[in-house]
Amino acid sequence: MTDNAPIKKLVHDGLTIEGYSRAAVQTYWRVPEYKLGFDLGAQPWDFMGTATWFVTHTHLDHIAALPVYVARRRMMKMTPPTIYVPEHAIGAIGQLLQVVSRLDRGRLPCTLVPVSPGDEIDVSRELVVTAHRVAHTVPALGYIVWERRRKLKPEYQELTGEQIRDLRAKGIEVAKELRLPRVAYLGDSRPSGLDDCPDMYRAQILIAEMTFVAPSHRKDLIHKHGHIHLDDVVARQDRFQNERIIFGHFSTRYHDQQIRVLVEKALPGLLDGRIHLWL
Repeated sequence: MTDNAPIKKLVHDGLTIEGYSRAAVQTYWRVPEYKLGFDLGAQPWDFMGTATWFVTHTHLDHIAALPVYVARRRMMKMTPPTIYVPEHAIGAIGQLLQVVSRLDRGRLPCTLVPVSPGDEIDVSRELVVTAHRVAHTVPALGYIVWERRRKLKPEYQELTGEQIRDLRAKGIEVAKELRLPRVAYLGDSRPSGLDDCPDMYRAQILIAEMTFVAPSHRKDLIHKHGHIHLDDVVARQDRFQNERIIFGHFSTRYHDQQIRVLVEKALPGLLDGRIHLWL
């Protein structure tokens, strides 16, 4: 395949997290097993086959490749993608696509779906995505992907298959839905984006930003501009129940070795090896 954008990869419990994120440069992630992705700051050619995307906010390092992605799918005669975007921005994004379409002299067919905090999006019978308000300099969303499972209610667990079938035939609901938070994606946010959504801390895999790591960088300014500092993570280290925590979106002010040294000094053992630095 054409290698036009960097991709890192992590596999955990049957799920693959792919993508790359650097502040003010580009951010894009996907989970191929779920056939969905988050943000379109760039568009690796390998990601073109993924037809469902969730956009967190409208800064260019998160949406700049949206027209490119749509155009490529049209060029390759693929079905139009579905792109979920913050509700306040859907009109402007539609206008952006119209302008690019005129410049390109080609159609940009896609389905844009507005999303608000608290919305639930049924991706499939097994998956639902929930949207959560986070705190950035523009209105922004975080997302959690839940696996849905059906389990017999306790009062019916001792019944035979025929008895359960008979109850269902009478219209009796014998099972209840269980949800497992598998992947949480914070996007760009102050620490309150995590704190206001405890399920972020419970998700099996958390993808979060940690834009700043140097002690000399002032946290009040960092928070004002809607980002997280390493010290914020240290202060919350006991809250993370996640099996894997991916931190990315590091500032370009740092080189990779500097980030690694500072994080490992502040968090020895990287929370029992659960933290992965996307460098």
